[in-house]
Amino acid sequence: MDALWMMPLLLFPLLLWTSSTFVFYFKKCFYVAWMMCLAMLAIPLCILKSGGRDVENMRIIRSLVRHVKYFLGLRFEVSGWEHLQTEGPYVIISNHQSSLDVLGLMEILPDRCTMIAKKELVYAGTVGIICWLGGIVFINRKKTSDAKSVMVEAAKTMLDDQIRLWVFPEGTRNQRGDLLPFKKGAFHLAVQAQAPIIPIVFSSYSSFYLRKEKQFKSGTIRLKILPKIDTKGMTSDDVTSLSDKAFNVMRSAFLDVSDSVTQSNGPLCH
Repeated sequence: MDALWMMPLLLFPLLLWTSSTFVFYFKKCFYVAWMMCLAMLAIPLCILKSGGRDVENMRIIRSLVRHVKYFLGLRFEVSGWEHLQTEGPYVIISNHQSSLDVLGLMEILPDRCTMIAKKELVYAGTVGIICWLGGIVFINRKKTSDAKSVMVEAAKTMLDDQIRLWVFPEGTRNQRGDLLPFKKGAFHLAVQAQAPIIPIVFSSYSSFYLRKEKQFKSGTIRLKILPKIDTKGMTSDDVTSLSDKAFNVMRSAFLDVSDSVTQSNGPLCH
């Protein structure tokens, strides 16, 4: 009977050492479970600090999440910090590859900054509750009219409360080795608020994380903060050209940092 209890203890390190698929699922499950536990801890802290929903709660969330990278064997290298030293409201846009983006986001999240996220996230247990308490703006991606009205309200909130908003303009997770065409919501938001856009690029995760191939090893993620793009004097007629400009700048930076980080991390074995 004692031998049966010992079997899992012996199998666990063996599987970690020999099975990349087991490592993938173990890290993913640990990540989700630990984030839910951290959210459970953060909920009462946020309520005690702010009394409810408030962007200032993102300070608590940021401080609690920053250590998670170490458990997953991830390291961040950040360049362009000076571009975040911008006063007042602004819109941050970045590429979106997986739920791991949250770790990079928390690594550099400015004060009084929250996110725009899909509405479904609010139903994700304790994580959904803490997202709501952190002032995250939820949009229904399936209803364009709803999304537009939320963006109008978000622009007003940005100016009234002097906050910053982080948006993923690709609109969905993408691990294809390039950027997807940008949706226009973030750019309408910036133009309506007459707030600058600060592009941020995450290097490709393909050298350490491949979802379809069930690969998840240690690796380095490079975050490149690019110079702000001003929107003063722009109107809705300028949104397309603004989106194209941001896409081209970010795509060039993405290919550049992804190439250098792949050489640093080395090829991921299939």
